[in-house]
Amino acid sequence: MSVSYVEREQANAATLKFYDAAEERFQALLNIFKVFGHQPEYGQAFTDLIMAILKDGVISWATKELLILKATQRNECQYCVVQHERVSNMLGIENDKIADLDGDKYKTSSHFTDGEKALLDLTVQIGEDANSVSRELWDRLHKHWSEPEIVDAVFVITTYIAVSKFGDALGVELEPMFDGVSPILTVNH
Repeated sequence: MSVSYVEREQANAATLKFYDAAEERFQALLNIFKVFGHQPEYGQAFTDLIMAILKDGVISWATKELLILKATQRNECQYCVVQHERVSNMLGIENDKIADLDGDKYKTSSHFTDGEKALLDLTVQIGEDANSVSRELWDRLHKHWSEPEIVDAVFVITTYIAVSKFGDALGVELEPMFDGVSPILTVNH
């Protein structure tokens, strides 16, 4: 860990406010939230943002989780991958489907629809070079998804690329409840 976690007993009123909201929603006060105890205004904004993303929207929460897993695995964020594999399981996504997110397996996997494959290709492309999304990929995306759905997907992808970088840069560690849990996806951490 590179910075300390602000525990409840150290937290000011502003920090406690977003801690309460985060803990109510996620059934635990996760370490990613505790680092924001040092910057409660950002913590509140982060909590609100994550709560807005992690629910059904114009695309389903389950679809968002596939994108989150692909984006954070590509950034080698073990914290994110372990957390979101658990969430994915809670949403009914089978381990076989999660495993097929590894590398390029999703491209030929029967677990994914053509629309999901297009979004996963977009996730990879954004991670490599967001300025170079091909016309062919845009055509596939528009074949399967509306523009509001594409905006939703891109926001989820880019937000979780940032979340994974933020958490890893600060050395956020998995909570004790995850002791001994290994990710399904390969994370070269």
